[in-house]
Amino acid sequence: MARWCYRHRLVVLLLWVGALFGLAVTASGAGTNYANVFSLPDTDSKRAYDLMEKAFPERAGDTDTVVWKVDEGSVRDDAVRSRIAPALAEIGRMEGVGEVTDPYGARGAAQISRDGRIAYAQVTFAEQADAVPKELVQDVVDTAKDAAGDGLQVELGGQAITRVQEPPTGTAELVGILAAAVVLFVAFGSLFAMLLPIVVAVFGVGTGMFGTQLLSHVTDVPELASLLATLIGLGVGIDYALFIVTRHRRGILRGADPEEAAVTALNTSGRAVLFAGGTVCIALAGMLVTNLRFLDGVVIGTSLTVVLSVLAAVTLLPALLGLLGHRVLSRRQRRRLAAQGPETEQASGLAARWAAGVQRRPRSVAVLAVVLMAALAVPLLSLRLGTVDQGNDEASTTTRKAYDLLAEGFGPGFNGPLQVVVDGEASPSLVTAVERTEGVAQVAAAPPANGVTVLQVVPTTSPTDERTDRLIDTLREDVIPGAGAEAHVGGVTAVSKDFASVTGDRLPLFVATIIGLGFLLLLVAFRSLVVPLTAALMNLLAAAASFGVLVAIFQWGWGLDLLGLGKEGPIAAFLPIIMLSLLFGLSMDYQVFLVSRMHEEWVHTRDNARAVRVGLAETSRVINSAALIMVCVFLAFVLSGDYGAAMAGVGLAAAVALDAFILRTALVPAVMHLLGTSNWWLPAWLDRRLPHLAVEPKEDTAKAAPEPRTPGASSVVHGFVRTADGEPVDGAAVTLLTAGGRQLDRVVSLADGAYILSVPGPGTYLIAVTATPFASRAAHVTVSDGPTVYDVELAVGDMDPVN
Repeated sequence: MARWCYRHRLVVLLLWVGALFGLAVTASGAGTNYANVFSLPDTDSKRAYDLMEKAFPERAGDTDTVVWKVDEGSVRDDAVRSRIAPALAEIGRMEGVGEVTDPYGARGAAQISRDGRIAYAQVTFAEQADAVPKELVQDVVDTAKDAAGDGLQVELGGQAITRVQEPPTGTAELVGILAAAVVLFVAFGSLFAMLLPIVVAVFGVGTGMFGTQLLSHVTDVPELASLLATLIGLGVGIDYALFIVTRHRRGILRGADPEEAAVTALNTSGRAVLFAGGTVCIALAGMLVTNLRFLDGVVIGTSLTVVLSVLAAVTLLPALLGLLGHRVLSRRQRRRLAAQGPETEQASGLAARWAAGVQRRPRSVAVLAVVLMAALAVPLLSLRLGTVDQGNDEASTTTRKAYDLLAEGFGPGFNGPLQVVVDGEASPSLVTAVERTEGVAQVAAAPPANGVTVLQVVPTTSPTDERTDRLIDTLREDVIPGAGAEAHVGGVTAVSKDFASVTGDRLPLFVATIIGLGFLLLLVAFRSLVVPLTAALMNLLAAAASFGVLVAIFQWGWGLDLLGLGKEGPIAAFLPIIMLSLLFGLSMDYQVFLVSRMHEEWVHTRDNARAVRVGLAETSRVINSAALIMVCVFLAFVLSGDYGAAMAGVGLAAAVALDAFILRTALVPAVMHLLGTSNWWLPAWLDRRLPHLAVEPKEDTAKAAPEPRTPGASSVVHGFVRTADGEPVDGAAVTLLTAGGRQLDRVVSLADGAYILSVPGPGTYLIAVTATPFASRAAHVTVSDGPTVYDVELAVGDMDPVN
């Protein structure tokens, strides 16, 4: 498939361009039909909601608030009223506004604070917040704000108002892409190579986003799905292309033809990308076990985007590589390749030194990593799930100012009243019992409507305060049963509390599901019980530490001002499920890319220490680069203007950074060094029953066979290059040639003198070794079906003639 896409690159490119623009035009014409379906069956707040819908079926539109405050005097003064009343009247005449309830009417006394300095009006739109045109909302805001000035402050709050104070759509995505471009340019040193992963990600995310818009017309897809699909699509799309382009460039630098390098890259890293994309989709599908129906659309949207990102990486990317040819390298690399010939395959520099350091001191590295992760996980012990509201908005926003004015004038609980809903008429004893409950500021009983009575209960504490949660429990468990009534506690605050409780109850099943599925996938891929078990424990540790960071920032408020993210509060109840599914999927990506290289080395040499060291040295740089890109993309969502999206972005950025820079780069290899050959243990009976899955085949299978070979066989030659005194020789060039002198493989010895050469099949080969200041040595080596060990001794001034 890679070869076909490479050779028919214009056809592939036109197909992708046609698909992207075709979906864009179709989606634009059809529009969006996002349905924020949110249902919590078998909860008290859901029963209260059903009764409220029976009592007030006409209350379909979104209700927002206009709040004003005077510095001196009263809001009843003619000077204030003469400015506010015309503005409210003009808002009421706007098309799309159903009703405006102001405090100057016959029943408006309750809408003025006791000191007379703060008042509010309620604006009820004809549609829900998401369906209200932004132009209408902006007209409402402008009209109300025009009345401000000269000691009169006017602010607006509500869900519809939130939409017009968000930054322009695409700001976060654009910033994330620009940050990723900088990292890619530093990593590749080539403008064309930098653009490849970004172009692939844009095609994957674009087709996924437009496809999700179209799917919203045939199934319930929440608006959150589009945001999360963009978030995860940009991250995995750039990362997957990065892995493949890195392997492709390495193949060209080693002397391969661009077409062969592309085919080899897709047949190795491309396979790992397919497997990694599958693990992300499986982790996302784990959300289905929570039985929270609004997450079904999230699974559909995000999974579709991941699938299309993978498809773009394995079809569009080889076509783009065909268009670029050698230009995928920087000019300096092209000049060096022409002047000096192919480079040797080697893991050098910081990555090799770090891998050797981890091998020398695995216990110290493991202890330091565990201590750091445990310290970051400590705040998790105080985790409190809930729902953020406009009181968590940034202090300069009009919604936050309106929230604070209402809290100042009418009490903190006014922003999140509770509804005690009775099927029938509320008894006086129930009203009295609720009024006398500690934590209740005021109670107002509305006249029965359609056989349902609603008691409006204003708590003394804010909606996000833990004491408000305790008040809801007290009303449900003690006050209502004690009054001998049958009633239900509802309202936005009660719904938020019930959602947090349901999420917490179902979280263990969700975690067990995605860890179990990940364990089975890695078990089949690497044919080991210990590797997937280690991965599962690491994933739990990464989740604990990342949620600890989240609690410290958003619940404790550490650094919120620095990030410009408003006020601390509980962690959004939906976040653990969404964040864990993404985290487990992405961490599996890094585990696959890291361990697949270790596993390949283990299969060749049966030397665990070497396998772990080489695997880490050769993959750590690309994994860290990929993680840095994903961190940039996720952190950019702080600029989205959505507090929940910012929370998800910061949490995922912390999770990816900790997973890549600490777990996969330090703790996983350290633990694998300590476990030794136990890493690869699998009972024989299980090995016979497991299907075989080649995640990343040997790269050298595509090389030409030597003259003396046995069809279908392959092996390796490995050993150490040392001096006569037994000292390792670092950087020695070791070349494998056929008996006729054709070069098959060339590597450079590592810091401990170790080397490994891939051999296409059994036979007799020539091995030549050169290193400064030593003389060259060469010898014929006969290779059988299994790995062959051949150690080389170099001496200064010595010459080893080869007949």
